[in-house]
Amino acid sequence: MNEKLERSYRIEMLLGLIGTALIVFAFAFYIASEPTRIIEAQGEILHTQLDDAMILYAENCAVCHGLNGEGIGATPPLNAPGLGVMPYDELYKVIARGRFETAMPAWSKEDGGPLSDYQIGELVALIESGDWNETGDRVVNLGLAPLIPFATDPDPALLEAVGLLPDGATLQTAITIYASQCVACHGADGLGTGIAPALNDPEASAKDIAELERTIVYGNAGTLMAGWSNVLTPEEISAMLTLIQRWDEVPVGAIPAPDVPIPTTEESIALGAELYNANCSRCHAPNGQGTPRAPALNVKSFFTDTTDQAIQQIITLGVPGTAMPAWGDRMTEGPPAGMGGPPWMRSQPTPIPTTQSLSPGTIAEATQRVDVPPTPTPIAAAQHQPGADTGHSTGQGGGPPWAQEQAQSETGALDWRVLAFTRQRPPST
Repeated sequence: MNEKLERSYRIEMLLGLIGTALIVFAFAFYIASEPTRIIEAQGEILHTQLDDAMILYAENCAVCHGLNGEGIGATPPLNAPGLGVMPYDELYKVIARGRFETAMPAWSKEDGGPLSDYQIGELVALIESGDWNETGDRVVNLGLAPLIPFATDPDPALLEAVGLLPDGATLQTAITIYASQCVACHGADGLGTGIAPALNDPEASAKDIAELERTIVYGNAGTLMAGWSNVLTPEEISAMLTLIQRWDEVPVGAIPAPDVPIPTTEESIALGAELYNANCSRCHAPNGQGTPRAPALNVKSFFTDTTDQAIQQIITLGVPGTAMPAWGDRMTEGPPAGMGGPPWMRSQPTPIPTTQSLSPGTIAEATQRVDVPPTPTPIAAAQHQPGADTGHSTGQGGGPPWAQEQAQSETGALDWRVLAFTRQRPPST
């Protein structure tokens, strides 16, 4: 009996030792693998944060800081190596509270902005650990790229002619600065764009010089106009003031519109194709070969002779006297309602560019180059108006998409992706 008890005791002891050894081994394995597990978990969390942050950046920040965080004009770049090593709290504070006397607004909900603390943290993570090339692709795919060219070169002959004017050297300096720093927002020849007012305007030149200087130096709160005191010297600011006051002496075309290819990705081109098929193919044909109603887009001359700016202007404003409607109130350059964007852009609809966005005659030249049909007779014109197709009144379905009430809700902020798709098609000769 004692032997049986002793044998049982030994078996229990052995099982206990084996169980203890297994527990110790499992615990040791857990301790050894825990750092790796923590790193993997942190990587997954960071990946999620960066994915969210790229969307936040596209909706709210790209319009000022650029497609790839490179900065626009006086707005500083975010892809600078120095920012990646700044203390977290300092980056967070700048985003949350903004920066005084600059165009950087407060983004924290506590300070009147639209972002939560967690979302601001995600943007900090993007600055510290994000891939700016991947971010740029995301901005393009969302149709929120800041599609404004950054710089241009003054016309050499006209710039030389400006030098012959009284104090021409100052005007030459100002024109060169404008072409490299200001044309992105204020447009060719200072005629303004959809995001910034015209400077080549009697109202601008009539303003008090102290007010103009204050705007250049400190910016204009609640707009995209940042302060330039850290970018331009006092002498350069003085030259810019001279240009604004004497712009009527500068020949037209001295500062031409830049022609920088618009950014694209495979996804953005595919989205542009969807928009083209839904809104443009009815008149321009599925492959852009044109119809009796509208000219061909898929021809070499159209791509080589028409700039992106001219095409955008035609899409935005339409072509008077033809069947080409204005799409500016159906498609926008900025984020559509509810998709974010800077607070000053969210409070009002995106302005439709005026014909001043291009130098005089550009639209007329562009429409001639794309062989727009001649002005139709009154009867034909009536038949070509939105909603006038036989049997299809507005809002009843059928007919061109722009003749349907739901067209506005189906398009959105994607007109540049239509242009991207059109540009990417292999043109026929």
